Amino acid sequence: MMNGREALQRLLEGNGRYLAGECAGAGHHAGRRSETACGQEPFAIILGCSDSRVPPEVIFDCGIGDLFTVRVAGGVAGDQVVGSIEYAAGHLGTPLLLVLGHTSCGAVTSAVAGGEHEGHIGSVLCELHEAVEASQDSCAGEMEGDERILAAVRENALMIAGKLRTSEPVLKKLVDGGSLLVAAALYDIRSGTVSILEKG
Repeated sequence: MMNGREALQRLLEGNGRYLAGECAGAGHHAGRRSETACGQEPFAIILGCSDSRVPPEVIFDCGIGDLFTVRVAGGVAGDQVVGSIEYAAGHLGTPLLLVLGHTSCGAVTSAVAGGEHEGHIGSVLCELHEAVEASQDSCAGEMEGDERILAAVRENALMIAGKLRTSEPVLKKLVDGGSLLVAAALYDIRSGTVSILEKG
């Protein structure tokens, strides 16, 4: 299996094909479905937002069995999310974890705006508050509107990547041992471009 940096390069090459309108689509056929029926060896874990405009397999031109995707509003990392990532990294041996934020994130927008929310969405926004506060504190008075939201999205991706990199006992051990690379990236929903924020 490839290492984390090779896996990251493969993702970026796939995004390049997506941007160029040259998606291979090789991993979507019946043969690939049969190949993966008895087991999986995804080369990357993607922790991203549930937003319908950010489908990892599409924007990275990947097919069945290529990606272990964990999606939740705001890309937050609660216990169930971390457990899912631990399964892929620890049991499947996946060498890359990419924390993928995106522009115009509704969850982050709501967290920046503040206020009360009905139902369980409040638990998601609570997870985002630390990143929102950190991004606003670092650039106090210098940003407005969309800039504040983008700064919070970037900070959230970086903060979550940092927390996962040091998450004990499973992920930290894999990172320290060199078998797992944790990176953070930003997806622009208008251009389709994935930009790396941090390579671990």
